[in-house]
Amino acid sequence: MNSPQQEPIKWRQHLSLDLPKVSPSPLWIHACSVGEVASVAPLIRSLIQQGMPLHLTVVTKTGMQHARRCFSDQISISYLPWDLPTRCAKLFKHIQPRALLIAETEFWPGLLKAAKKHHTPVISINARISDRSFPRYQKTSFYWRRVLSGVNLFLAQSDIDAQRLEKMGIPSQRIQSIGNLKYATPRPEVDLADLQQKLDPSKQRPIIVLASSHENEEQQILEQLAQWQSQYPNLLLVIVPRHPQRFDTVAELIHDFGFSVKRWSQDDPRPVDVLLVDAMGVLNQLYAICDIAIIAGSFSNIGGHNPLEAAIWGKGVLTGPYVQNFRQIMQEMQQQGAAIICKDKNELASSVIQLLQNDSQRLHLHRAAEKVMENKERILQKTLTELHKIIPSITA
Repeated sequence: MNSPQQEPIKWRQHLSLDLPKVSPSPLWIHACSVGEVASVAPLIRSLIQQGMPLHLTVVTKTGMQHARRCFSDQISISYLPWDLPTRCAKLFKHIQPRALLIAETEFWPGLLKAAKKHHTPVISINARISDRSFPRYQKTSFYWRRVLSGVNLFLAQSDIDAQRLEKMGIPSQRIQSIGNLKYATPRPEVDLADLQQKLDPSKQRPIIVLASSHENEEQQILEQLAQWQSQYPNLLLVIVPRHPQRFDTVAELIHDFGFSVKRWSQDDPRPVDVLLVDAMGVLNQLYAICDIAIIAGSFSNIGGHNPLEAAIWGKGVLTGPYVQNFRQIMQEMQQQGAAIICKDKNELASSVIQLLQNDSQRLHLHRAAEKVMENKERILQKTLTELHKIIPSITA
């Protein structure tokens, strides 16, 4: 694929009415939404470098947008059909994939049934069984044992995920715990001078990024902002909501608190209290120049978001107590001094003040994040080695 693809019509591809244009006999990778696409992006980039023909399917519109931003001129991308055997079988017949890789917990029965019917090898990559879903999987293990019988190999993110797969009835010889592919995420290309000019031309303002925030989380942070500004009047808070449909709501909330605000999409040079990022795909850049990174989804019981996107820039993180989506990663970062898990917003407020006041403490947090990321490229290599055993056309 060497030219940008036309935006697909979501509902038509869900019904298999519009079939994507694909390269002959591609490797098919399925990832649900933004998080799953991001988790397998290092593997996709490696396979592209090998010259492997690839087709990527997603479920959500945000997943499609993220995939197109990353790969649209290099691979074919489409929406996954609704999980009905006839719809999935139609896409299988059209694609004729050499193998199917499913990311994290994309265990769609219709998709797996179609793969078995077409004698297609299936590998679960970066497999994860969340705290929330595990009890349900375990109670219905008799069902999932049958549904997942056609999966040749599960490459689990952690030992905990591997153990949970076993309790779901998967034979241990089909499971390997090799680590989280997200560790292999490279730094994005960023024009640091341009980014600095957009956020803080003076280069004097402390910058705090609130990353991937959900409903009620912005309020918890804004309640602390006046306290932080009392000691650091030129502080800049950058808020990056997780979902684009909330941009206007968050803007109104900032106004209600009495803070000055501008949007990322505005060409506005005035200094303000809060910058609202009303665009997708920007967050990874912001870690490059922030002083403090607060990972949201952790102050409400969402489970947290990926702290490694900050760590690849050598930035340690602060979070709330709900980090179960990245438990093993957060445990490692906390043990090495690269993460501060705050039990509530008050503990967060005091932690932020300490880091702003103590340059050496903040530097220690960030250097610890750099150490966490050292030598993580081995996880990508181990993944490629295991895939090569089942799909010899992949270079190990």
